[in-house]
Amino acid sequence: MTAFPLRHPLRHLLATTVLLCASLSASAQHAAPKRQFTLPPSADLTYAIRARQSGLSLSGEAQVKWRTTPGKYSVSTETRSPLVGKIVEATSDGSIDAFGLAPATFTEKRWRKDPTTTTFDRAGKVISFAPAAATFPLLGGEQDRNSAIWQLIAVARANAAAFKVDSSWEFFVAGPRDAEPWIFKVVKEESLATALGQQRTVHVMRAPPPDSKEQQLDIWLAPGLEWYPVKLRFSESDGDFIEQSLEKIGKAGS
Repeated sequence: MTAFPLRHPLRHLLATTVLLCASLSASAQHAAPKRQFTLPPSADLTYAIRARQSGLSLSGEAQVKWRTTPGKYSVSTETRSPLVGKIVEATSDGSIDAFGLAPATFTEKRWRKDPTTTTFDRAGKVISFAPAAATFPLLGGEQDRNSAIWQLIAVARANAAAFKVDSSWEFFVAGPRDAEPWIFKVVKEESLATALGQQRTVHVMRAPPPDSKEQQLDIWLAPGLEWYPVKLRFSESDGDFIEQSLEKIGKAGS
């Protein structure tokens, strides 16, 4: 057995303590404000996709199933290409509370990656991740990567006058392994040609910090179509992306 100088464990302990304190300090301040919200009607949204994944150029289809009933919601997303099959499969479900969407479970399976589960334990007031070991306190208003888009839509529908260019909307969002603030900024209004005709859209962008390798998300919301997203683009730091363009809005279950 090799003996290491005492200063190494002390240095490691000090670094761990600093990181833990910083994490606790940040997480203790992440409670979301209570904003007015209006949930959009349940719907099945069909998108055409183009993507680049691990150097492959792909095309295919994405299906988004949004459901809301009194006191509950669910949203599932499946992105598929004929060449490789499922690229991404994600599901969020939970209840509706004073903040809006209140996720219970978020599951995600990405192409060539193991599935993950994020749990919002409201009785224990903690967010946990599997297989990751990290936890965060559950203070109210937290979202997951699927529900965050629909929470944004619900807030935009209820606050259309304030949802203007250069306004920012912050949410605390849990992913597969950890959680962090997401700031959505309203970039501009755009007229966008879609399969459902020309649409006036509000372009919203979530940009990660400059030193982050997290995903950038661009969303084009259409006020004339219940504020549903008519276009989304998920961009990775390594150049991979998935772009979705709305082709069809169907009634839930049709």
